[in-house]
Amino acid sequence: ATSQGSVHPALLAVMTTAVLWGTTGTAATFNEGVGPLATGAAALGIGGILQALIALPDLRRHRNTLRDRWGMVVLGALAVAVYPLTFYSSMHLAGVAVGTVVSLASAPLFAGVLEWVTTRRPPSRRWFLALVPGVIGAVLLCTSHGGGSGTVDADDVVPGVLLGLPAGASYALYSWVSFQLMITTSGRPVSRGAAMGSVFGLGGLMLLPVLAVTGAPILDSWQNIGVATYMALVPMFLGYLVFGYGLTRLNPSTATTVTLLEPAVAALLAVVVVGEQLSGSGWVGMACVALALVVLVAPRPRPRRRTQPGAQPSPASRRRSTAAR
Repeated sequence: ATSQGSVHPALLAVMTTAVLWGTTGTAATFNEGVGPLATGAAALGIGGILQALIALPDLRRHRNTLRDRWGMVVLGALAVAVYPLTFYSSMHLAGVAVGTVVSLASAPLFAGVLEWVTTRRPPSRRWFLALVPGVIGAVLLCTSHGGGSGTVDADDVVPGVLLGLPAGASYALYSWVSFQLMITTSGRPVSRGAAMGSVFGLGGLMLLPVLAVTGAPILDSWQNIGVATYMALVPMFLGYLVFGYGLTRLNPSTATTVTLLEPAVAALLAVVVVGEQLSGSGWVGMACVALALVVLVAPRPRPRRRTQPGAQPSPASRRRSTAAR
């Protein structure tokens, strides 16, 4: 995390993003005959291009810097394109709960390792303390929720879990790339709009061919069109706008750990909206995720100032000491 004054708004922003993302699995269940590739390509493809459109002034202003760092932009865009295809395929095969948990629980691990390798510094102790209950809670949610509606084929669970790992890795990667473009010390940083607009705009363009090949069923009914519109505009477009704000003030490892809230939101919506059951261990898992967030949100204790040997106390401190006596 960053300074004391900016921690809480940034954490609140990422928590809001996680809540919005947690609605995607339930929203996808209202699709009729739409495959996971089409769902992912429509959601993040359209949402990413909208990110670029609203960021056009920033993209023009920072075009030279972005051109100089085109390799970083392309790397982030590739991760953006891979994420929805693997994430929604994972949920399709293994169930909403399992796919969400594997993708989101693995992302903080990938983010922490990536940050460790690139900076030569391990993540903060607070990150480790938050990660443990967060991952435990996500796993409990997964095992208690049983893959969603009960229609998951047991033979599809392992492939679904394996697809969740690249989803988590790609999520961690594009978060790290966006952070580097905004906060980098190795070159000229760009604005939040330019970083998110370039990475997600190019990633959205990469997803358009997938949408063209697989997206015809979206047009089969107004319900499918409504689901695709909601997912593109709210969780993807609005969610990533808020996420970009959080990334300017949080390390990627911290931001991805906060989004462990998403499996809890997804499980709650599955119970309330879809009518699925959540066992006692599932509620314990939600409590563990809440504990992880509390660890991250809790304010840092102010360090006590030590008076140097032989140094004279300030007039203000002398007055406070006199008043105390």
